[in-house]
Parts: sequence; structure tokens; C-alpha cells
Amino acid sequence: METSTSAQWEKFFNRYYLGDILALANEYPERRSLFVDFVNIEKFDPDLAEELLEHPDRVLGVAEAALQNFDLPIDKTLSAAHLRIMDIPQKVNIRDLRSEHISKLIAIDGLVRMATEVRPRIRVAAFECGGCGETMFITQPSGRFIEPYICKNSDCGRKGPFKVNLTESEFIDAQKLRVQESPEDLRGGEQPQTLDINIEDDLAGIVSPGSRVITTGILRSYQRITREGKSTFFDIILNAVSIEMRDKEFKEIEITPEEENEITELSKDPEIYKMFVKSIAPSIYGYEEVKEALALQLMSGVPKNLPDGARIRGDVHVLLVGDPGIAKSQLLRYIVKLAPRGIYTSGRSSSAAGLTAAAVRDEFGDGRWTLEAGALVLADQGIAAVDEMDKMRTEDRSAIHEALEQQTVSIA
Repeated sequence: METSTSAQWEKFFNRYYLGDILALANEYPERRSLFVDFVNIEKFDPDLAEELLEHPDRVLGVAEAALQNFDLPIDKTLSAAHLRIMDIPQKVNIRDLRSEHISKLIAIDGLVRMATEVRPRIRVAAFECGGCGETMFITQPSGRFIEPYICKNSDCGRKGPFKVNLTESEFIDAQKLRVQESPEDLRGGEQPQTLDINIEDDLAGIVSPGSRVITTGILRSYQRITREGKSTFFDIILNAVSIEMRDKEFKEIEITPEEENEITELSKDPEIYKMFVKSIAPSIYGYEEVKEALALQLMSGVPKNLPDGARIRGDVHVLLVGDPGIAKSQLLRYIVKLAPRGIYTSGRSSSAAGLTAAAVRDEFGDGRWTLEAGALVLADQGIAAVDEMDKMRTEDRSAIHEALEQQTVSIA
């Protein structure tokens, strides 16, 4: 297999993404990413596409260099531009990640459970020698800090001390996510598995807990450190190349002109109200009143902010009560799939923290306090379906009263 070259990528950009690069240049540096569909790389050169999947570090390095040095018709250089690969075929379930995937370009589908604050990460550290004042620049990989061993000035040669010059150093925005498998994709009594993801620069801060994302990135491994020293076991983390939102909030849904015309035509149908009701779980016979309530919940009302500062919510809560085996759970699962954002959970195994939120302090946030979102927070701006509420403990059930009425969650 031939190694990719800058000329090869320049040819690819000219053929498929010339207009996108020009648009990027006009908005640069506020916008710094070029999103490339993997299918186009495959059409251009199948060998190049295969090499990208197998050796992403080398290939992406060459590709980004070609993008940053692209010959533009305007007086501007894309010196900090990124190449974001989308829609790769190698999607892997989190629980199926194995050693064979390390250092490969993969995509995982999941639900963002936790997210740290966006903070600066030093990318290139400038060190000043305490002896001669020589400045040395060292690129810092994610996860560990590398210091110089010896002064590069041949007339000095001291082994320290070295001071970090923050003014001369280069920083980049960084964030860490914890993504878990979607609850509705699990079978039987399976517990959702999680994967931590590093995101940087313009990807940082674009997602929040509850977002369903497809993350393309390079799987890394790092050695566990125990009290006894270095372990033979390694943990894994994904360095994100691109993030794609799998679902949207209601207000984010874009309606095409064709869809708008179709909606307008449907609105003239005198039976449109019945059509809404019948379109909910059509495989379940009857229950017109229940389906009507669920349809009204999906549409919701209009929130009102009163002059005295009080707020009246516009959303409707629905409680389904009935004998076992009459499709209550199936209706809940259907509504969750129908809503742009939805979470299904069972009250039998849910705690107050699991339904609302909890403040946790662990290695995920590097010792800082972080919020772990529960089901109601994850379903923000969408539908939260809690099955078997009668199986919940009384104190856990009372913990959701604030979220139901005020639509807020307080953490003590």
C-alpha cells in the first residue's frame, strides 16, 4: 500500500471540496474545520481510504498539512485548520472494542452521560532554561506533560531547572466526555458500558449531557497505574476527529420546502387530528384516548413568563395506569423513538440521583467536581419515559417532583 502524499490530498481537495475550502477560508479563523465524507475518499482512491482507517495518525497528519498549505486565491492561510472525517463504515459498539481497534480510525454511537468544563490544554510548551535563558518548545501529547531533559544550548547543557513560559506557549480548548451505550439498544439485563472521549479546539463545548452523538476518532490505550506501580492492563480512550449529532431538539429540526408544502396540504385535511392519533404506535390496536394524550404531550403547549417573574410550563406530563400486559411499556418506547430526543428508563432500578443528577468527584474530572446527568436531565428538551413508577421507592419518586413542576433540578 502506497503512503499518502500531500499532492494526492491536494488533488482530492480540488476535485471534491474546492468550494467548501473557499467557504472555510472566508470564515476562518472563526470556523476552522473542513468536514469530509469518507465515501468521497473511497471514490477518489480506495487504497487511500483503507490506509486512513488503518494508519489514521500518519494519513491525517499529511492530509491536514495539505489543507493548511492549500493554495488559496485570497491572501489567507489555513494554518490551524482541521480535517474532520465523517460517516466512516467501521462503526463499533462500545462493548465490542478490542485491542485490534487500538490506533485505528473508528466510529462509536452513544449517549453523552458526563462532560467536563471546557478548559485550555497546553499543546506546545515553551520552557526557559534557568541557567542561560534559552527557550525550548516541546509539543505536549494529550494526557501527560513532557519537560526537557537538558538545555539545547550547547554552551549551557544544564539539566534544569526549567520554567514554563505561558506567554510563549500554545494552548488549545479541550474537553472530556463520557459516552455510554444507548439504553434502548441494550438487551435483557445488560448494563450500559462507557467510553471516555477527548475533544479539542472547535469541537469542545458543542455537546452536552443527553446528546446522542456519533463520534469518529482514533482509539488510544494508556497504562493503568496502581498503588503497586504500573499494571499490565491498559485502559482505552477515544481522541475525537469529528462529532455528529444523532438527534436534535425540536427547535433545531430543519424543514425543507418540500416538507413544508406537504405539511401545509395535510393541515387542510379535516381528519388531521385523527391522523396524529392513529400514527402513534399503529401496531397497537385501540387506546385512542391514550394515544391522543401522548400526541398532545409531543406537541406540548406554550410556556408563559408572567410579569412578576413566575413561569408557567407549557409541557404536559402523562401518567399511564393499567393492568399488566396492556402495552403501556410499548407505548412508552414508541414515543421515545418518535421524539427528537428521548430517554427510556425503568423505575424498578432507578434512584433519585439516576433520575435527576448527582455531583461526583473522581478521576474523570481530574479530581474536580462534575455533574453526572440522570434520565430527566439527559432528556432535556425531549421526552423522558419512566416505566414501572410504582416499583420506585417513595423517596426516589418524590425527588422528581421539582423536575416535573419547575423543570429544574437542584443539587445540594
